[in-house]
Amino acid sequence: MNELKTTVLNDLHHARGAKMVGFAGYEMPVQYKAGVLKEHLHTRAAAGLFDVSHMGQVILRGPDAARALEALVPVDVIGLAEGRQRYALFTNDAGGIEDDLMIANRGDHLFLVVNAACKHADVARMRAALEPQGITVKLLENRALVALQGPQAEDVLAEHCPDVRDMKFMDVETLPIAGAECWVSRSGYTGEDGFEISVPNTAAMDLAKSLLGDARVEAIGLGARDSLRLEAGLCLYGQDLGPETSPIEAGLSWAISKARRTGGARAGGFPGDGRILAEMADGTGCRRVGLRPEGRAPLRAGVMLFDAEEGGSVVGKVTSGGFGPSVEGPVSMGYVPTAQAGEGTTLWAELRGKRVPVRVAKLPFVPAGFKR
Repeated sequence: MNELKTTVLNDLHHARGAKMVGFAGYEMPVQYKAGVLKEHLHTRAAAGLFDVSHMGQVILRGPDAARALEALVPVDVIGLAEGRQRYALFTNDAGGIEDDLMIANRGDHLFLVVNAACKHADVARMRAALEPQGITVKLLENRALVALQGPQAEDVLAEHCPDVRDMKFMDVETLPIAGAECWVSRSGYTGEDGFEISVPNTAAMDLAKSLLGDARVEAIGLGARDSLRLEAGLCLYGQDLGPETSPIEAGLSWAISKARRTGGARAGGFPGDGRILAEMADGTGCRRVGLRPEGRAPLRAGVMLFDAEEGGSVVGKVTSGGFGPSVEGPVSMGYVPTAQAGEGTTLWAELRGKRVPVRVAKLPFVPAGFKR
């Protein structure tokens, strides 16, 4: 633990009895005293507060930064309106995914949030491509990031700033919260309504304590964050997404903006565009699907999938899996051949030397609660 970095809220986690683990180079809370199951269900019913300060917050400034960034991502950055945010992907020349991220248009600059494990590689990638064009790439070290998620998140945050009630999914505003100037987006990683709040380090502890002072809010760790996003059918980079996986295989074709598709105003022009656009037109050999095993035993990442109860061939692999508290049973995601990706298809998972039946299921397992 001594070699791990800590977030500015580390003392708060310890004070609340969190079990700490190493994650992406940081000491992070995996759960608090209530445990993963109760934290998960509390977020679905009320509001949970997550420390996500380990993630990378990046600012791009310069002439035509949006157009320049489009050379790295298959999304419409030029058409992103001020005060709006969009999900994006860094792709590579082979059409695989190097990271997934959020891009916000904050008027005189773009604000990006990237994954913790990838942030230094992402910054290096952007600096190499964008700085020769006069665009500055700044990794912020002076701001924390927290996420307030759940059906009561709006009511909780509105007591600090009523303007949040006017925000829709993927809106971005600068708002005063608990005495600090915060960059607030109506987004998150749980499938629930909620907000992500970038706050100066100097004000982060006061903000977190103020939110946790509300009886509707509980601190939530990485364990419940993972089970929430899994039920919501959301990908985790490094497990469900990677450098060999294309956005189309991953079921993320919706993230390829119309303007960047074949026939669009700025079609192609991003790394791997040949493979990605061809797969959009012709399909792929495999697809990410939801998986519901029979029984109560969860199928975790790495479990192999077969086409027969005995013998047969390996046809796929589980990439994320665990117990879904909201659905009261095990849920998983993985990749299978497109021919066997239809809802209801039965495959077989090898678990502790035995094969158990697994049904291909529709994603998400729990419907999203976003405020559109």
